[in-house]
Amino acid sequence: MINIVIFGPPGAGKGTQSEKILEKYSLVHISTGDLFRANIKGETELGLKAKSFMDKGELVPDSVTIDMLRAKVNENPHANGFIFDGFPRTTPQAQALDALLDSLNTSISVCLSLQVPDEELVVRLINRGKTSGRADDADEGVIRNRLAVYMRETAPLKDFYKQQNKLEEIHGVGTIDEIFGRLCTAIDKHA
Repeated sequence: MINIVIFGPPGAGKGTQSEKILEKYSLVHISTGDLFRANIKGETELGLKAKSFMDKGELVPDSVTIDMLRAKVNENPHANGFIFDGFPRTTPQAQALDALLDSLNTSISVCLSLQVPDEELVVRLINRGKTSGRADDADEGVIRNRLAVYMRETAPLKDFYKQQNKLEEIHGVGTIDEIFGRLCTAIDKHA
């Protein structure tokens, strides 16, 4: 079983590359954003819990998110593995994900960290903003703030996975296929 965490700053290409990884390795994609939306729309017990926090402008507790992840993993007992997108974002979340996977007799195989210079990210996001209509991609000041938040809050996960010898830092500049090749080399090394 191959379980992958993919992360990188906004505009690094996580979505594009995740789709290619899913197809090549026949994995199940687990996006916390999608999980929240599906559980809330389906009015599941976990969805109603999550919504009660979100309606107050609060973060959904990690325990609720982990319970949603557990349910999604359990829905796919014959999966070749999973790619986790949007979770974990903090070291406590990474520890909780490890505990969940350990309880299911599996673990994270590799953490792929896409590395892209800030100036390249700004250009990519501004261009994406022109075609996607996403307001958060249209303003350079907002983009730079998102990058700063990422560096402050999410980048420390590198140390967590580095200590487990699971971190692979991937140069995220080049063609989509060049970057995908680098990612596959890293995945195959840990598979």
